[in-house]
Amino acid sequence: MATLAPPRPDTTESPVVYGTSSKRDWKTAWVALRALLANSDDTVQAFRIMRALNADTPAKQYAKLLRTPGGGRIAYHRVELSERFSEPGFLDSFQPGTVGAAYRDFLGRTGYTAMGLADVSEAQHLEDEMEHPYGWIGRRERDVHDIWHVLTGYQADEPLGESCLIAFSYAQTDGLGWAVISGGAALKSLKITGETAYFRAVWEGYRNGKRAAWLSGEDYEQLLHEPLDQARRRLDIPEPVRYLQAQKRLAEQGLTGL
Repeated sequence: MATLAPPRPDTTESPVVYGTSSKRDWKTAWVALRALLANSDDTVQAFRIMRALNADTPAKQYAKLLRTPGGGRIAYHRVELSERFSEPGFLDSFQPGTVGAAYRDFLGRTGYTAMGLADVSEAQHLEDEMEHPYGWIGRRERDVHDIWHVLTGYQADEPLGESCLIAFSYAQTDGLGWAVISGGAALKSLKITGETAYFRAVWEGYRNGKRAAWLSGEDYEQLLHEPLDQARRRLDIPEPVRYLQAQKRLAEQGLTGL
């Protein structure tokens, strides 16, 4: 269990910890969404939208984890997954065909790192969240995002795949920020392409997320050792048919970088 920050002196006013309030900041979310739609690579804006709109989602996710078989043990140990995945030799330990091997290949192919999203999210970091259960579960869901790419088959280095996974994530977490990002991207696609293939793929992502098992309750250190095909069957994650169709159609239109 990692030690994330040294003790801080007591203050007369306790800060509001992300996840403990239901208040949503629509103005900040709207400004960030416009920036994100203008530049889909501006990941910082996605974290701003999450903070503005997901409100009490971490509290609900944490409570659900505690009700899940094995969830209490996961919460008790509070492993920081970005740090665990970055340990020397960790990714090399997985046998071919496993989720972990596919995740290792994913990182090699994209050039991403296990700490990549953690580094980006530092732009939205508040120290008061570091030693709080809701801050921990928020980091945990951030750190498994790329593993969800592997499990679902949605590519991470293209707007379509990211939009589909974000819709999948909304179905899994009920975090309103995910809905706003995926919905905004889907509407943008209608204007740019003049077709519904992208939109249908995003909607499929949402439906697949509703159908699948609750991925936030998984023990990821065990899951990574499971054969990928077996894990997809167990978690009820289907092949993303409309996504693959939309991916092909966008390539035909030369619009892969929406």
